[in-house]
Amino acid sequence: MTDPAARRLVGGRLSSIRGRDPQLTAAAIALAGVGVVAVVDPNTTHVPLCPLHAMTGLWCPFCGGLRAVFELTRGQLATAAHDNLLVVVALPVVVLLWLDALRRGPAPSRRWPVAARLAVLSALVAFTVLRNLAPFPLLRP
Repeated sequence: MTDPAARRLVGGRLSSIRGRDPQLTAAAIALAGVGVVAVVDPNTTHVPLCPLHAMTGLWCPFCGGLRAVFELTRGQLATAAHDNLLVVVALPVVVLLWLDALRRGPAPSRRWPVAARLAVLSALVAFTVLRNLAPFPLLRP
């Protein structure tokens, strides 16, 4: 890389920051979103309804996610888990995966294995089905 503006001295060696731009951009957007949710209480402020819930009355896997993030910013883990258990469980995993991607650098061709993608999809579907069944009212927001 010959562009001097795209190189930075890190830990005593030159390191490219250009390859980390997507991860840093994603982090900035996510932190900005969390900042907005931390300030604007979704429990008292009108937040657009989930289209699936508005049309069918069913809870999607993301219903209650904004309220869960709001409660997490206040350290209310139990309340956040009540609002959306999936968000509370998945958030640390997503952060760890993001940190790993940031550490390893750019790899545009890097993809999750098919088994991992199927596991995530299966978890989303299972959570959606369970939170809409009568025996599992605690999974509903």
